[in-house]
Amino acid sequence: MLHNRIKIQFLSKSQNEGFARVAVAAFASQLDPTIEEITDVKTAVSEAVTNAIIHGYDSEEEMITIEAIINGTELTVIISDSGHGIDNLEVAMQPLFTSRPDLERSGMGFTVMEAFMDSLEVKSDKNAGTSIIMKKIFNPLS
Repeated sequence: MLHNRIKIQFLSKSQNEGFARVAVAAFASQLDPTIEEITDVKTAVSEAVTNAIIHGYDSEEEMITIEAIINGTELTVIISDSGHGIDNLEVAMQPLFTSRPDLERSGMGFTVMEAFMDSLEVKSDKNAGTSIIMKKIFNPLS
């Protein structure tokens, strides 16, 4: 049974979003994913990291942490910030809700993450940050 783990930290700069997406995709590649599966993971990671940059820290540059764990055929990705936190998680997870209409955000980040991953859990504490836990199950290796 395959088991592996990585942990990456980087500044909350928009330039690092692409790095995060590619790093997690490269790590997940050991599960022999289809192109569609790897695209799903990259899209969900991109949304989660972008949310941390835009909503977690506003314009301050602080650290974002990504942990990725492979356990058998399951990939777990945890993206965490220690920023502002989410005031009302139930409202924030509704499609089209955005706390930054000034940036013309679509409010579809959590909806996209849910659509592309098998599960999504969000934990957030006011002024203590947010963690997004996403899971994707891949077809067993042949």
